[in-house]
Amino acid sequence: MTTTASSTGTRLTLAKGITAGLRRAMENDPKVLVMGEDVGRLGGVFRVTEGLQKDFGEDRVIDTPLAESGIVGTAIGLALRGYRPVVEIQFDGFVYPAFDHITSQVAKMYARSLGHVTLPMVIRIPCGGGIGAVEHHSESNESYFLHSAGLRVVACSNAEDSYWMIQQAVATDDPVIFFEPKRRYHDKMVVDTSASAAPRGLYEAVVARPGEHVTVACYGPMVKTCLQAAEAAGQEGTSIEVVDLRGLNPLDTETLFASVRKTGRLVVVHEASQFLGFGAEISAQVTQECFYHLEAPVLRVTGYSTPYPASKLEELFLPDLDRVLDGVDRALAY
Repeated sequence: MTTTASSTGTRLTLAKGITAGLRRAMENDPKVLVMGEDVGRLGGVFRVTEGLQKDFGEDRVIDTPLAESGIVGTAIGLALRGYRPVVEIQFDGFVYPAFDHITSQVAKMYARSLGHVTLPMVIRIPCGGGIGAVEHHSESNESYFLHSAGLRVVACSNAEDSYWMIQQAVATDDPVIFFEPKRRYHDKMVVDTSASAAPRGLYEAVVARPGEHVTVACYGPMVKTCLQAAEAAGQEGTSIEVVDLRGLNPLDTETLFASVRKTGRLVVVHEASQFLGFGAEISAQVTQECFYHLEAPVLRVTGYSTPYPASKLEELFLPDLDRVLDGVDRALAY
């Protein structure tokens, strides 16, 4: 185990935050099920569901065949019958066989039924690169789901958020795509897991680091990178405000716009390729709503417009501290 109790909370990794959150959700509602490849006896390839089958049984933590279309299709049927399935897609690149179900059924059922039918299900997707994985095991495919009206899309970046956000996602009557930054699974922090804790809203953005000169908006795996860039810039006199978006759809524009109106500059950072990535939508909305506050055009620091490369070249593809700082410098140069 990677958790230790403390006087102010429990020290958890991001992965174990999800484990603890799932455990609490399953304890609170017998209709919550976990299903996916190797989620039971093995505890998932990243051990996120470790121990759950032992404690809740094979009827509630279900090892499925290696067939993502079948997994999601079965989850749709369970949700229609009143259950709250939590589906684990083992790696982000494995979700595509289930894409038809997600975009044609999961996203549209509520609208198709004029609001009479809900699909309360969560699809957990370990996302992004940085672990040296082979082809199809590192993707940043959030834009596909963000473009599919009817889906809620969120991205956690730390253990506190992973613990609370997974519970909030499970309790949501809308279908939720839950992105988990796989290279941050082992990052630790103290989490207040007490019943009296007051978590943020599921889609609420947070100012992870206040600043004055430039806003850097990010989510998931890039939050830690951007915080490190802000720390480095601060030592040289540049004050960066880091906004962790958390909820991608719906997007907390109120928090984002307030930050941009304060700093006058915005750099959007994500691992996905730049062309038609989520940064383009953020740029459009900020330009429209904050135009007279902007001192520079909205800039993007992203992955390149190529497929994720082989693991030996992966670090050249992913935005790093230097590329974020370069984006900040370019914003300040206007």
